[in-house]
Amino acid sequence: MAKRILLSMVLPDLRGGGAERVSVDLARAFVNAGCDVEFVLMRAVGDFLADAGEFCEIVDLSVSRIRDVSKALSEYLRQRRPDALIAHMWPLTVASVVARYRSGLKCPLLLVEHNTLSLQYGSRGALHQLALRGSISLSYRFADHIAAVSSGAARDLARIGNLRESSVRVLHNPIPLKPAPSDAEIRYAETFWSHGSGKRLLAVGSLTDQKNYPLLFRALASLAEPNHQLIILGEGPNDESLRNLAFSLGVADKVTFPGFQPNPAAFYATADVFVLSSSYEGLPTVLIEALSFGLKIVATDCPSGPSEILGNGKWGRLVPVGDSECLAAAIVESFDSPVDCEALKQRAAAFSPDVAAGRYLDLLSISPRETA
Repeated sequence: MAKRILLSMVLPDLRGGGAERVSVDLARAFVNAGCDVEFVLMRAVGDFLADAGEFCEIVDLSVSRIRDVSKALSEYLRQRRPDALIAHMWPLTVASVVARYRSGLKCPLLLVEHNTLSLQYGSRGALHQLALRGSISLSYRFADHIAAVSSGAARDLARIGNLRESSVRVLHNPIPLKPAPSDAEIRYAETFWSHGSGKRLLAVGSLTDQKNYPLLFRALASLAEPNHQLIILGEGPNDESLRNLAFSLGVADKVTFPGFQPNPAAFYATADVFVLSSSYEGLPTVLIEALSFGLKIVATDCPSGPSEILGNGKWGRLVPVGDSECLAAAIVESFDSPVDCEALKQRAAAFSPDVAAGRYLDLLSISPRETA
């Protein structure tokens, strides 16, 4: 039997973020397609570590600084000699370019960005911007392939790195369709919802500035109906400040923070409306998950991804970024509006892991079934 294809995926760790979750789903799809996968991590920690370890190998580089990655990764490459290297997220992408050069290995290298970088790092100052733009411009040209998870993120990456737009491919994130939650999972989710007459609003994402939950709190505070409830699934550095803001706006009794939930299916299944209030994104996978449950959606039309996923408003409402009045109005409009649940689910199916993995493998010119 011929040797199986080995794909190495480089990430900082496997904490509970969107990029990490989709990387695990992508790796599982690669394995199902006939490849072997190794996660090569700066540090082998994170919420998804146990899940990934069930079907692929975990390699711990045991480094905490980006500047130490290239040496450790080049040693790994010389030892394991993978058939392709997929590096996720700047500046780890830059370190991977250097590592492949140091290793002397000629395996294909694919760099993948999961966010709109100019906005993600826009507040870091002039020196950081110079490092971002300069490192991308100098190093990404030495990769075999460059990709971003949405068209907007791809255009942004090309612009800040002075790259040809045609050189940055769009590879949508893989989003598996979650099975219907069990009765026990439904009962668990129900413990977090109040059972009054109000509607149930759900948001999913880390508690960071990017997600702009203060905007959502202000919209919630302006709703006339006092019994609506909001659940936010996620953890992050803004936890305390968000709780304090909810109290100051008078909505603390309407907002619940269950923390990070590795399987949020029951929350999607028991909500009335899903809300995304982000200032910017790459390709927000939570919108696709919400679609897969046929859930009504209200999202900011932020760069990048919501309009791409929602078909410019065909499969959900889009509102301007930062406008709490428009967000509140769209939420109210969604309460009683009809929705074609099957059409939403079909839209979500376009982002299935099998489809995404196939596009990755086509780009890398790999046909694992022929060598498995």
